[in-house]
Amino acid sequence: MKNRQGLAIIGLWMIAGWCLAQGPALQLAQTYEKGMVLQGYWVSEKLDGVRAYWNGEQLISKGGHVIKAPAWFVRGYPDTPMDGELWMGHGRFAEVSAAVRRLQPNAQEWRQIRYKVFDLPASEAPFSQRIQQMKALALASNAYTFSVIEQQPASSHVALLQRLDKVMAAGGEGLMLHHGDSLYQAGRSDAILKVKTYQDAEAVVIGHTEGKGKYRGMLGALVVQDEAGRRFKLGSGFSDAQRQIPPPIGATVTYKYYGLTANELPRFASFLRVRHDEPLAEP
Repeated sequence: MKNRQGLAIIGLWMIAGWCLAQGPALQLAQTYEKGMVLQGYWVSEKLDGVRAYWNGEQLISKGGHVIKAPAWFVRGYPDTPMDGELWMGHGRFAEVSAAVRRLQPNAQEWRQIRYKVFDLPASEAPFSQRIQQMKALALASNAYTFSVIEQQPASSHVALLQRLDKVMAAGGEGLMLHHGDSLYQAGRSDAILKVKTYQDAEAVVIGHTEGKGKYRGMLGALVVQDEAGRRFKLGSGFSDAQRQIPPPIGATVTYKYYGLTANELPRFASFLRVRHDEPLAEP
């Protein structure tokens, strides 16, 4: 397949450049399903941006790399650790991820980015109290580049889906549910739930298959492995350009799916994008 050897080398270089980094201990979401009790949860929009951890001095990526934000961008930020999303707006994930990955920040790009804070990892208070703490931090700060994501009490499944429809119609990605009594704990927990019209997850590219017919000589499917060790193929969702130069071995990709098969594999899994939200390694 065209460019396969070079892409594989690039993928290995990326892994070698990033393997020494250790990401912050972040809280991760489970998936909401109809019938789950909504009492006690807060609901907010799920932003399709780049996850960023403010450690009191600098922004850190999910993978543990320093995000080279301009000094003026973080001026006035509190010394309290914050968890949030670097966001440019609906449908602009590729732009914000490109800005975040630069070794030298581009001021014009960063003027369009905002840090949307949704939690305080160091606080020992339950989430309902952490909401108030976040608002107090924002009011006390003179920084204009960060704000707190709006949280509203969840009510019913019907109301949740109605809000989801509005968010999706505006170009959004989905919703998040966060239980008001929960403490910040690293790892996956049903204290945080994502609400989407489809499910999504990440997997690492471990191989490629060649296409047939009009895709002969190009990518047919990615062979991927998810965090549970399951291996499967992603054969749809690619543009012709992506089939000509597919994600290299070692790249992390996001895919969407609709539940699991009887064999516990993602049903109707298809490619969404490469997760280009880690800064480039220093040379």
